[in-house]
Amino acid sequence: MSIQLPTARSVTVDPTQEELRGWVQELMPNVTLTEFGNLNYQARIKSRLAGSTFFVSDEPTGKPTISRSEAAEWAAKQDAYIAEQDMVLMRGYIGPDPGFRTAAQLYIERANSNIPGMQDQLYFEPDEGFEPEFTVIYTPNLPAPGKPDDCLITVDLDTWTTRVFGSDYFGESKMGGLRMWNRLVYDRGGLAMHSGAKTFPADHTASGEEELALIIGLSGTGKTTTTFREVKGSLPVQDDFIALMPGGKVYTTENGCFAKTFGLDPDDEPTIYAGATRPDAWLESVSVDADGNVDFFDTDYTANGRCTFGLEHIRHRDPRDLPMARYLFILNRNEGLIPAVARLKPDQAAYYFMLGETKGTSAGGAAEAGKNLRVPGTNPFWFEGDASQGNRLLELLESSPLEVYLLNTGRVGGTDADERSKKVRIAHSAAVQHGIVDGTISWQIDPDFGYEVATAIPGFDDDELLQPRKLYERQGRLDEYDALVASLKEERAAYLSGFDGLDASIVGGAGD
Repeated sequence: MSIQLPTARSVTVDPTQEELRGWVQELMPNVTLTEFGNLNYQARIKSRLAGSTFFVSDEPTGKPTISRSEAAEWAAKQDAYIAEQDMVLMRGYIGPDPGFRTAAQLYIERANSNIPGMQDQLYFEPDEGFEPEFTVIYTPNLPAPGKPDDCLITVDLDTWTTRVFGSDYFGESKMGGLRMWNRLVYDRGGLAMHSGAKTFPADHTASGEEELALIIGLSGTGKTTTTFREVKGSLPVQDDFIALMPGGKVYTTENGCFAKTFGLDPDDEPTIYAGATRPDAWLESVSVDADGNVDFFDTDYTANGRCTFGLEHIRHRDPRDLPMARYLFILNRNEGLIPAVARLKPDQAAYYFMLGETKGTSAGGAAEAGKNLRVPGTNPFWFEGDASQGNRLLELLESSPLEVYLLNTGRVGGTDADERSKKVRIAHSAAVQHGIVDGTISWQIDPDFGYEVATAIPGFDDDELLQPRKLYERQGRLDEYDALVASLKEERAAYLSGFDGLDASIVGGAGD
């Protein structure tokens, strides 16, 4: 059930992209027309604000909360502010499937029309039967003094309403709907996953059938790159969030892509580059000089530059009527002992899913960039205590034919400043996917972690990336390796023991 929208000075419903571009150029500062003919906005807020986000509840939820009375006070302030503003109402569906899609609406100041322009590229179009279920009420120019960064995001799962104060980062609009969708999918018996999706066509698979792969990982770990990188004729389906249901059924969410632009290169990421450089794409906080020249490698302002573009303009697989999920790739941007690929049993899959290990990037703000992180499910948008994520995944794995793999998209043997370390490159990850789909990888049990590691992969020329112990042994660092193994197991056990109600088989999934 949708709430009543606050009254505004004026409301424009579902404006066109052309109207939105006009308002952006007329009303917004820090906007540049780029060499590609698209618009770049230099946002004040450079990333999502986890510390400013609260669920509306008078009871503990396992996540940061704000009381109903305080949330109502902030809502009243926002409603009073909106009464004097010109607003845009952008409507659309989260997901294309008539039996599963969720009607959503974004209500935002016209003075920040880039945000509804970007959101419009992600929504599926509304139809005559549209009745809003989710609402995001968004006032970028109304700060929340006293809250972290003077910004506030309140999430009310009883009314399916998210309110955003002060932030002009588009990600708060996108996640405003998808964060609530996490709960909706769970209530329907599934699991919302921070995941891309791609299909391998039937004429390129060993099974002779179209196969669907899910790719989970924190923003910046290579999820979008892995999803959009063509391997064996693969086609991207979805960039960021999917629902995994019993039996392996998958539903998608977005009709476009919200991609990081740092390091965007036409050779390594041709599909994303093609989308980002279209005239109708939207750029946010990308480096653009006064003449409109774009530099995707400049990080002077932020490394978290972003873009949106519609899937209809790039090669992709229609998101409707997908085959059952066949593969789940858990991405981990690591710098130590994680091999380029490991094959996991169900309890191990839930174990690494709950660990959600990676190296933080600018997508999570300065507090996360460069730090070793653990984010359960690699999903920082879960609505309650995270044990329910892991338990639900374990349930779903029992009813689906998923093969689960851990993929390192970082390094082995140390940081990039350590000349002894080695990088897992995009070509390596592509060879891994080739081998998985072809069924041509030779496996053996890793004695330290219990998962299976590859002994050989066609087209993969470095066995030290496949079995990191070999790199440490060759470099005379076995004592370091053994110490890292011991400390990592101890840290992981302590971490997982902190989740109340987590299935015991997940906690014991280390493979000892």
